[in-house]
This record gives sequence, structure tokens and C-alpha cells, in this order.
Amino acid sequence: QVQLVESGGGLVQAGGSLRLSCAASGRTFSSYAMGWFRQAPGKEREFVAAISWSGSRTKYADSVKGRFTISRDNAKNTVYLQMNSLKPEDTAIYYCAIMPSYNSRRGDAWGQGTQVTVSS
Repeated sequence: QVQLVESGGGLVQAGGSLRLSCAASGRTFSSYAMGWFRQAPGKEREFVAAISWSGSRTKYADSVKGRFTISRDNAKNTVYLQMNSLKPEDTAIYYCAIMPSYNSRRGDAWGQGTQVTVSS
């Protein structure tokens, strides 16, 4: 069983940057594909980015491609989401998740989320 804890959210102006972290407990973290999802007020949760277990392959939603970068450090049991050129429409609760594969759009286990607010 792996537990996930996100951190790094906050309030930032449009055009700014944030880096989210997701710390995982459990010895099998390096076996899992990992991803980031987000949910804005009044909207459904949506896929943002995914990374393979080794970190060699990544996928992004079109809305964040070129601005966000997902990475992982298996030695630290942590996955990151570097977010640059933030826009007000990026405002949401961001969740990390264990995924069946980096090609999936489904999360199998979730953290509690971290709020990201981008002001215009």
C-alpha cells in the first residue's frame, strides 16, 4: 500500500511558477507509473501529466504541454510537477496519483490534494 502526500501549492500571479511535490510512502514506489490531475471549482477532475515508473516516458494534457514538466526521484520516493507560465485557468486542486501506466488517464490511488491559485 502506498500513501501519497502533495505539497507546494499556493497563490501565484499569472506568468509565475510553482513546483509541486508528491511524497510517497511504501517500498514499491518505483514500480508505479505516477500522474498529476487537477480539479477546478465546478468541474470534473482532469488529467494533467503522467510519468513512467523509470521516469523515461512522460505524457501531458494539451493544455499544459510546454509549460509543465513532470519528473520523479525514485530514491526519494517523490514525483514533481514544475509549473511555469501559469495562467488563471490553471487554478485548481492538484492531486497526484498512482496510475496503471503512463499511457492511462486513470488514477488508482490518490493524495489529498494541494491548492494552486493563479491570480490575473
